[in-house]
Amino acid sequence: MNIALWIAQGLLAAMNAMAGSMKAFNYEKAREMLDYVKDIPKSLTLFIGTVEMLGALGMILPMLTRILPWLTPVAAIGFSLVQILAIFTIHIPRKEFKNLPMNVVLLALALFVAIGRWPLFA
Repeated sequence: MNIALWIAQGLLAAMNAMAGSMKAFNYEKAREMLDYVKDIPKSLTLFIGTVEMLGALGMILPMLTRILPWLTPVAAIGFSLVQILAIFTIHIPRKEFKNLPMNVVLLALALFVAIGRWPLFA
């Protein structure tokens, strides 16, 4: 189970680090590639990107260093919230149904990590 959790954490960290860095550091590329970025304020896009990058660090570093490992399930809960908000406030209202499968997979992975690492929190 620990190996499966580490794999899920690695996938979440990689996906969110890539998406977050594009939104935070390459706003123009994010506007080209992501339709919804054109419709939300630049500051919100930068905030989302920063949250995704910090969450990616929180998914790996606390468990790897064994310093405050309870932050990993907290980061997973944060990723779950990001995906729920993306699904229900961006993609469904904009009828971007092609994006939903990836959001649902990332949500499932985040919930898997949150539940699997929850004993560290308690």
